[in-house]
Amino acid sequence: MNRRAVVVTALGLAAVRGAAAQEPWPSRPIRLIVPYPPGGGTDVISREMASRLAALTGWTIVAENRPGAGGNVGIDAVAKATDGHTIGMGQTSNLAINPTLYGANIPYQPLRDLALVSLVASQPNVFVVARNSPYRSLADVTAAARARPGRLTAGHPGNGTVGHLSTEMIALAARVELTVVPYRGAAQLVTDLLAGRLDLYSANPLAVKGLLDSGELRPIAVTSAQRMRILPDVPTVAEAGFPGFDAVNWTGIVAPIGTPPSVLAQMNEAVVRALRQDELVARLAGEGSEPTPSTPEQFRSFLAAEIEKWGRVVQEARVRAD
Repeated sequence: MNRRAVVVTALGLAAVRGAAAQEPWPSRPIRLIVPYPPGGGTDVISREMASRLAALTGWTIVAENRPGAGGNVGIDAVAKATDGHTIGMGQTSNLAINPTLYGANIPYQPLRDLALVSLVASQPNVFVVARNSPYRSLADVTAAARARPGRLTAGHPGNGTVGHLSTEMIALAARVELTVVPYRGAAQLVTDLLAGRLDLYSANPLAVKGLLDSGELRPIAVTSAQRMRILPDVPTVAEAGFPGFDAVNWTGIVAPIGTPPSVLAQMNEAVVRALRQDELVARLAGEGSEPTPSTPEQFRSFLAAEIEKWGRVVQEARVRAD
């Protein structure tokens, strides 16, 4: 082959590669990995987003539940995907808490192995007590805990959850000792709280909304920096005497680290548009959530700060994975 033929061949290959690089995306259905079982909060918002994005863009998005190891199994599947059409729904536990909680046993590092598309929504927890509890405020709880170290009990539905670690954060901030009791889910926990066998619970607001409405549970503080729309009269933990306290469940869409910038930009634009729809904003507000659209860069800065914050809580409270 002469020199001219080699040059022509090289130019031809470059043209083919350029055409392939410009091939419209997506070219097949997008797989949205949900790293938790069906029916939970992350699953619900994942399927809501899949539906909204499909309606806005015409994309076919298939939600696939991949639970296990506190969300690690699903996020690892996203990090290792090579098909160019896999994304995942990350959240506080699997992106910000688990890197410290699981240590060397976690199979991915979020800031190294994932491309960040956009934050989606945030939802605080609410500290609740039973209707007949003597504690009417967070100050009452911390004062009683200070007077009787280790006697007050606080339940949580699983090690390393925001419900668990927000309780540990209060104990650390107030410098009090609480007896923190793990449960396998919220049902028995709420039963014990109502029966007076448990003093305090940092709850997902949706899980206890009916009991709050009926008056069987009393809300004493919300864990976000701002008050909740659905509980406007309940003070934040910061307002209750702990400035800077902010502990929320948040979600965000992630992709494998090698995802082309053009694809990330396309996904980001669609997610942000979806999160600005009035109907979706109202739907999230009814669930105690706020939409939090972001740029990939904002998501990365936020995640770095969250990993540092939750890592400090895990270490100081000496939390271990189940």
